[in-house]
Amino acid sequence: MGIFTRFRDIISSNMNAMLDKAEDPEKLLKMMIHEIEDTLIELKVSCAGVMANCKKIRRQVDEAGSRAKHWEERAVLAVSKGRDDLAREALVEKRRYADRADTLEKELSDHNSLVEQYQDDIRQLEDKLGAAREKQRILVQRHIRARGKKRAQEEIRRMNGAEAIFKFEELENRIERMEAEADLVNIARKPDLETEFENLFVDDEIEKELNTLKSSLDKKDETASTE
Repeated sequence: MGIFTRFRDIISSNMNAMLDKAEDPEKLLKMMIHEIEDTLIELKVSCAGVMANCKKIRRQVDEAGSRAKHWEERAVLAVSKGRDDLAREALVEKRRYADRADTLEKELSDHNSLVEQYQDDIRQLEDKLGAAREKQRILVQRHIRARGKKRAQEEIRRMNGAEAIFKFEELENRIERMEAEADLVNIARKPDLETEFENLFVDDEIEKELNTLKSSLDKKDETASTE
């Protein structure tokens, strides 16, 4: 398949329609991108070759023009010297180089038109390649999201199973045990605190009773010493 035939096929192809019909859109996109990249390389190589020929033809045009001018000057010199015979031969050479310059100019114009066509084709292909790569990026993202969604759904189904229920029940039982242990700690600490306060009250009562006893003994002593 020629490069221009491949180019026309790629440009005229309906990418969306092809992807809609494809069994494996990602695989098809990879093939399309590879095909476009290969065609682009060939177009750029061909364009570079034509551009090189343009430079070569331009040099040939300049050379032919220079030679035509040279023989024109020789014809003028021959006429000034009265040598019409040499002047005629010089003018023949001038005409030959002038005709060659005209032919080369036409060839150069054709080559320049071909370069412009190549450059336009390259721009179209690069746009097509950019669109294909963007679609590939979107497909990859959709694939990643779909894969993540699938894993999430599988996880949800797994969590809804008996194993998940058992784990939740086990966790609940652990929490209840921890709460019960905390209550026991609080219960164990509370009597100690109450006992301390009760001891304070007992100490006060004993002090009062002791003071009362002392007062009673002091009164007895006073009475005995009075008698």
